[in-house]
Amino acid sequence: MRKDNSEFQTSFLSEAGTLLTNKDYFAFIELDGKACWVLAQGLDSDREIESAEIAVKSVLGNFMNRPTMSRFRIKKYIQQAHRLLQEESVRVRLKASLIMVVTDYSRMIWAGAGNTRMYHFRNGRLNLRSKDQSLAQTMADREEIFPDKIDEHEERGNLLEYLGKPDEFKPFVSQKYKLVDGDVILLGTSGLWQEVNNSEMLDAAEEAQEPAQLVDTLEEVLLSKQKQTIQNYTAAAIFVKKVYKEDPTKKIRLIKRIALILFVLLLTGGGALVYQIKAAERQAEAVSSMLEHDKNGDAFIKDGEYAKALKEYSEARNAAIKVKDKVHTQLIGRKLSITELITDGDTFVKDGDYVKAISKYEKAKKAIEGRKDFNEKELDEKINNCRSFAQILGWIKDGDMKAEKQDYVGARTLYLKAKKAAVTASFANGEKEAKTKLEEVEGKLTELEREKKQLDAEKLEKKGDKSLAEEDFEGAIQSYSLAQEVYQDIDMLEKVLGMERKITKAEEKLNPVPKGGAPAAEAGAEAAQEPPPAPASPAPAAKGGAK
Repeated sequence: MRKDNSEFQTSFLSEAGTLLTNKDYFAFIELDGKACWVLAQGLDSDREIESAEIAVKSVLGNFMNRPTMSRFRIKKYIQQAHRLLQEESVRVRLKASLIMVVTDYSRMIWAGAGNTRMYHFRNGRLNLRSKDQSLAQTMADREEIFPDKIDEHEERGNLLEYLGKPDEFKPFVSQKYKLVDGDVILLGTSGLWQEVNNSEMLDAAEEAQEPAQLVDTLEEVLLSKQKQTIQNYTAAAIFVKKVYKEDPTKKIRLIKRIALILFVLLLTGGGALVYQIKAAERQAEAVSSMLEHDKNGDAFIKDGEYAKALKEYSEARNAAIKVKDKVHTQLIGRKLSITELITDGDTFVKDGDYVKAISKYEKAKKAIEGRKDFNEKELDEKINNCRSFAQILGWIKDGDMKAEKQDYVGARTLYLKAKKAAVTASFANGEKEAKTKLEEVEGKLTELEREKKQLDAEKLEKKGDKSLAEEDFEGAIQSYSLAQEVYQDIDMLEKVLGMERKITKAEEKLNPVPKGGAPAAEAGAEAAQEPPPAPASPAPAAKGGAK
């Protein structure tokens, strides 16, 4: 009935900009009694898992199962999405900024974490804007910078709260706010509001008659800035054409009915008994839930599944608080805090921040002293592994510094040391990184060795050229032959052929070919082997005697 007697129109666009993928995600649902719009912006670099999509679907899924305007439950929905991102963080830590708006078609609540924003326009002015959970916003709140400088401040992306955060997470949830006909709600990621300022948004909202017109105008303004790099951007506009009008007589009738029931209960006392029975049943259910979740948490701790244990202990403690069981609240709370330290350490390990992981694990170790429900040996192993991993990364970093100074031999020694240690410690990422660095520095050393050999060959070639010029042909041939061998070794084929030509030229100079045939040395040898010519016979006398 509420939806049918109101009119809310929604339109949105979401683009990747100049980037390869779009990490933003938007979805909404309009039910009969309530509606919910959720926009998220992925902040991590994972290319296979879409953190924004996971967060939005988690929040909307919980809302569909239990539509609510309760600030407590809305906050819980966001926290459940936050824990889901933590659980799904495998390769990298999944992170997202999120904003959501919930309405019963007459009032609204907005909630979120990070710097994805909600703008509310009314009567031609910017009426409300959600506050970022960023360092820039904190500086503005402290009056260290002007509020209108937040959008361009260098710390605008330095988020203090976001889904997937490793330590304590505190999303923001607003109070209920009454809507009126003609209100305009705009949701936008940082890719939109960093390029389109408040006055430009206000102008677009004033001119637009439909939500599709508003988001199209905002996109035109953004693209008109002609930036070389455009981040992912998403804009979702909700036009409140008509809010649901409450029946004033209905509230009066409800008050009268409640008063009558209370009066009857006071007279009979029976109603009080029914209430007490119901209250006792709810109390028993809460206690049973508390014990069940606590038991499940213990089982997960035994199996080393700390993320699952954290969820169970959280549910158990909430149930203990609900039944006002101070003893179990304290006992389970202690387990919860220890488990949080271990899961935070595990998250830092996934992120490769082993120093912070050691800090969390050591705090957890101190907290479990004298306890038998947590595995101290496993915790010691985690700490020792982190120390080994940190040391291995330290060697790689020192190797990088030596490589930058072109001390490739020293860098190779450190990379090789890191690789061997990584294999021993089963540190796959460290082994892979050390291996890659080792291959790079080996390539540098091979290149330097090749350059040295080429330089040696060029010196021999020049020596041969000098010998040839001085007509020391044998010396030239020897130098050219040595240079040719070096060129051959470093696969400089053109130079090898060049040396062959120079050797041939030197040999021709050493053994020149005389005019008329074979070289002079060969002609001399042939002359020495031929027999001497026979003596000439006397000429015959002329007939008739001498005259």
